[in-house]
Amino acid sequence: MIFPFTAIVGQEKMKEGLIVNVIDPSINGLLIMGERGTAKSTAVRALADLLPERPAVKDCPFNCDPEGDLCPVCAERKAAGEKLPMVMTKMRVVELPLGITEDRLVGTLDIELAIKRGERHFSPGILAEANRNFLYVDEVNLLEDYLVDLLLDAAAMGVNTVEREGISFTHPARFILVGTMNPEEGELRPQLLDRFGLVVDVHAIVDAESRVEVIKRKASFDNDPRGFLKRWEEAQSSLRERISRARALLTRVKFTDEILYKIVSVSTELGIYGHRGDIAALKAARALAALDGRESIELRDVEEAIRLAFPHRLRKMPFDEMDKEGKTLESLLNR
Repeated sequence: MIFPFTAIVGQEKMKEGLIVNVIDPSINGLLIMGERGTAKSTAVRALADLLPERPAVKDCPFNCDPEGDLCPVCAERKAAGEKLPMVMTKMRVVELPLGITEDRLVGTLDIELAIKRGERHFSPGILAEANRNFLYVDEVNLLEDYLVDLLLDAAAMGVNTVEREGISFTHPARFILVGTMNPEEGELRPQLLDRFGLVVDVHAIVDAESRVEVIKRKASFDNDPRGFLKRWEEAQSSLRERISRARALLTRVKFTDEILYKIVSVSTELGIYGHRGDIAALKAARALAALDGRESIELRDVEEAIRLAFPHRLRKMPFDEMDKEGKTLESLLNR
């Protein structure tokens, strides 16, 4: 049994960053920076467990969506008039081992079989398994840069293409990427940081009352998992419904030029030169508005989204230094 998402004490920013990625997976993932023991993997697994089941093609190694993007095998079957068998599945958390090889990550093609028989035989990798799931990468900063590049390329494009000796195979790879790192153990290059949609800093809870509550809830869950889950069933159901409604509402959320200029004015003031941060901030703001049941973005959504989308892209002045100098994000937005 999995500890319920709504029972996790504190770490509100991390939970929010995960939820908005679930509402709009095109945000391109979440990077969680901080020390160990702060419920990072627990939160990801708990959110995956919270979400409702969804249809998938039965026995497909790519977990294809019957009404969405299909792998070549499922596409051929459908084109031939076959009714694809369907099964209801839960989202999963696929973990990426640190010592992974490129072939294990992206998959491999049997070149000999392709040349001799003209058959494309593809052995799926982690990216195939991760399709329509969470892909959890612990200590992403310790991965080789070229592997991080492959991950981020697939996350951004939603497909994985493997090419060997002029032969290629492409399959859907739409996953929610969650990376963790401790900056004290090594940094990620700015070019790679920029390609994560959002970022949160997590810290151990220091408030004594909250730390006691963590212990109490964990002990209660370990002692009687079913009873504990039942006590949190109403909160879990409420959040599940909010997320489902937000997903349905997302495309109807409107934004004005004023909102766009607010985002851009802050990004230029902070010296953020690329456009990924602006786009991620808008998408996060839209997801936050949808989560709140609104069809329009408000300044509070923009402020919250900027705190998720900009910190890892800052060139000038971190938010804590802004506060020391008497500048606030709110003051920039209200210009």
